[in-house]
Amino acid sequence: MWADTLLAAEQLHLHRLMLWGTTSALAGALLLFAAGRAQRSPLIFHFALQCIAWGGIDAALGAAGIHSLALRDLGAATQLDRFLWLNLGLDTGYVAVGATMALCGWFLGRRHGAVGAGAAVVLQGLALFLLDARFLLLLERFV
Repeated sequence: MWADTLLAAEQLHLHRLMLWGTTSALAGALLLFAAGRAQRSPLIFHFALQCIAWGGIDAALGAAGIHSLALRDLGAATQLDRFLWLNLGLDTGYVAVGATMALCGWFLGRRHGAVGAGAAVVLQGLALFLLDARFLLLLERFV
């Protein structure tokens, strides 16, 4: 892969990450606002809080990544490939932890806040997994 093509692909990936983060945070804020006007549901409240927090972090990481983009040689491209594989493992862990949180919250006491937070963590983990896998597949085709 040419360095400029890799740079463009990495820039597109980071823009998608920022878009996901911003959308997630805004959706969480809208849910929080809508839930605040009616009777407050712990499930929706904690789901919205997780979406806001994860979305803000994703958007900030994407913006920081855009700011530090540079052309990569073969060694740096390999390092990026390994970093994406690590991220896929972490994303899988997020999904597992979120599912465990939601299931334990439900079966061990009907804690709706834990169910909402766990569902949001699963959603965020799946979204990050899909974003990272898409970029990794593109990278694997050229490296």
